[in-house]
Amino acid sequence: MNQTLPPCPACSSEYTYQMGTLLVCPECAHEWTSTTGSDHNYEKVITDSVGNVLADGDTVTVIKTLKVKGSTTGIKAGTKVRNIRLVNGIGDHDIDCKVDGIGAMQLKSSVVKKI
Repeated sequence: MNQTLPPCPACSSEYTYQMGTLLVCPECAHEWTSTTGSDHNYEKVITDSVGNVLADGDTVTVIKTLKVKGSTTGIKAGTKVRNIRLVNGIGDHDIDCKVDGIGAMQLKSSVVKKI
């Protein structure tokens, strides 16, 4: 999951990154502290395997065959999953969905592609 960080206050660059408690701009080397304190309540952006931003209700395609515990077939590459829901799941499983023939489960955003 990516975080949306504020732009640089010196040059307005959108490529800022976090280093410890500081926010840093790679273009002008400006460093500053976050105004939100140590909470870092930034909006989390979830992207698919090719970088497309995902949202609730999207339809995605599984890009590689996945093994599923309790299933002999698993989920084959190319399977469409409709009406996904983005969640803070266990580990890096951040998509909650229902897969036809398998049932309800959580998937990683790194193994799907937005249609």
